Amino acid sequence: MPGPAAPFDLLPGAADSPVILHVPHSAREIPAEVRAGIVLDDAALERELDHITDAHTAELAEAAARLAGTAPWRFVNRLSRLVVDPERFPDEREEMLAAGMGAVYTRTTHQEALRPADTDPEPLVERYFRPYARAMADAVADRLASTGRAVVVDVHSYPSTALPYELRGAGPRPPVCLGTDSFHTPPGLLAAAREAFAACGETGLDSPFSGTYVPLEFYGTDVRVGALMVEIRRDTYMTEPGGPAGPGLDRLASALATLVETLPVTW
Repeated sequence: MPGPAAPFDLLPGAADSPVILHVPHSAREIPAEVRAGIVLDDAALERELDHITDAHTAELAEAAARLAGTAPWRFVNRLSRLVVDPERFPDEREEMLAAGMGAVYTRTTHQEALRPADTDPEPLVERYFRPYARAMADAVADRLASTGRAVVVDVHSYPSTALPYELRGAGPRPPVCLGTDSFHTPPGLLAAAREAFAACGETGLDSPFSGTYVPLEFYGTDVRVGALMVEIRRDTYMTEPGGPAGPGLDRLASALATLVETLPVTW
């Protein structure tokens, strides 16, 4: 699986847009040198990618950007989260370490071996995680400098049936789950998201996944940085676990575009 030319892309939007659509888990690409450290055979790896990839979320963000009157910026990971997961803490603060799924995964979604348990994560963290984190922090800083604020909207999806790795899989699984942070998700941002996605079915809060992504240098300290995670249940727009997108994707793109257009005036 050869890697792409760049591990991530920052795709410019309107100069006056504070919004960054962050798409961290949409890709399946794994560079050959990283593949060599994964113990699954090719067929098992493809099955794992079907389960772990937030399929079609890059397409969703792209369609929403086209539809929005003021185009958002987009930060898109071009490598699979099986290389590194850019949304995890790279140290012992990460609760998913308990499932073998910190910044560098050693277990699969079904809690089978992905890498040897004694894998040193540092080389992958240094090669892939830290440059990604730096670039994302720079993108947020640029929006702050240009517009006075930044709003990171994380675009994710999740399976209709809980997978064994999920720490809170027993909770509600609504068509759209909104993940929040007590500091970075103000009421106006959450209300705008609820309204924008109302036509897509029930919107739930922080179940089965919670929290938001904010670069660490701004986290909990800079109120000008807003953040919201949008988790879309996969059966509403695609054939699970790794199949094609369906018509639901257009409806979701329209809803996400509505949210993007609303944010400059509601938050």
